[in-house]
Amino acid sequence: MKTLIVSVHPDDETLGCGGTMLKLKSMGHELFWLIMTDVRDEYGYSEEVIKRTNNGIKEVARAYGISEVRNIGLRPKHLHSIDFLDILEAVSRVVNEIKPDWVFSVNRSDIHTDHQVAAKAVASCTKSFRYPFIKRIYLYECLSETEASMALPENVFLPNAYSDISGFLEGKIEIMKMYPDEIQESPMPRSKEVISALAVYRGGSIGVKHAEAFMLIREVF
Repeated sequence: MKTLIVSVHPDDETLGCGGTMLKLKSMGHELFWLIMTDVRDEYGYSEEVIKRTNNGIKEVARAYGISEVRNIGLRPKHLHSIDFLDILEAVSRVVNEIKPDWVFSVNRSDIHTDHQVAAKAVASCTKSFRYPFIKRIYLYECLSETEASMALPENVFLPNAYSDISGFLEGKIEIMKMYPDEIQESPMPRSKEVISALAVYRGGSIGVKHAEAFMLIREVF
């Protein structure tokens, strides 16, 4: 079973489905990681930041046991200004080469514009009649992005699928610590305490200790 996890920026995947990634790996899934954006010198990032980010990605990929990391190299915070067709072609190329059975993606109503554009691109690149090998598509919630959206009906994250990560939460938090520039102190949303609290809350929805919640967009069986 091939599972593709799409993150716009490194850390989205861990916040949104890190426990599930560890769980699926333990179940025999082959994990693939598509990162939409990259830090490069032409984007104004220092050599130190580039090195730290790339080393962090390698460390995180090893921790999850990811088979392959693909980065399409778009400029962070600028996806809205890039020709959408270019984004579609890049994402479609990865999806067609990997041919995943399952796809996990950022949520279409996250407050971050990059997430909105990425989710739209994933929707276009997972159409059943063009990508028939995809059997499940999930959107995950990303702390500080999903819950920060305006309180409007079209922005509501409505979970209808849950993953019991009771044995994997600590592993998720340890991997999140591999992003020292992103993990925060309590009571900020990307702190260990809030990550744990969300897992407890989602777990309570299905009667388990810890869980991650998703919007199941399509399932074929």
